[in-house]
Amino acid sequence: MTNATIPTSNNIASHDQILHFPKDQKPNLSPNEWLIWGGSQDEGGLPDIEPGHSSLHKILVPFTWWIEHHNEADVVAKAKQGQIGVWFAADIDILKHAELIEAGKKVWPLVAAHFPIFRDGRSFSTAALLRNRLQWTGEIRAIGDVLIDQLLQGARVGFDSFALRPDQKTDVALKQFDLFSVTTQNSWRDKRTTISA
Repeated sequence: MTNATIPTSNNIASHDQILHFPKDQKPNLSPNEWLIWGGSQDEGGLPDIEPGHSSLHKILVPFTWWIEHHNEADVVAKAKQGQIGVWFAADIDILKHAELIEAGKKVWPLVAAHFPIFRDGRSFSTAALLRNRLQWTGEIRAIGDVLIDQLLQGARVGFDSFALRPDQKTDVALKQFDLFSVTTQNSWRDKRTTISA
């Protein structure tokens, strides 16, 4: 398993492998096809993919940028091709943007929630709100300062893919989902285990 990073300038670093854990399936690794752009809402136009990274043809843009630019011709064209998703900063109140997120369900193949730092857990709430209140059924990816320690909780609240921090070991990450065979609380993923006496 490699631990190479995708070089970035105005982008959020992530592992070159994505850990996928879809509901009712086993966890697996796949190549990262998404560039996580860290641009601001004031920047116009989509970023160019850096030389040598032609495999990254899909772009996750900040939700605040999407709000300002989602009607532009090049953005609409890429969105219709499934090449644009959005990521939510930890301080975004997604419930205030429910209508825009509802419209986004038609064009975003992927949304992500950003962990600015490991100990900031607000993005767990973002994933839970997307699943439970906004009925998001597509992929939700954890991005940013994502460590192996966050995987189980993330999978319980609604994440089904993880862009681990570049220094995290993917072989160890895959084993995290086998640590417990019994759950005592319900989650979006499954119901709690019933133990008979």
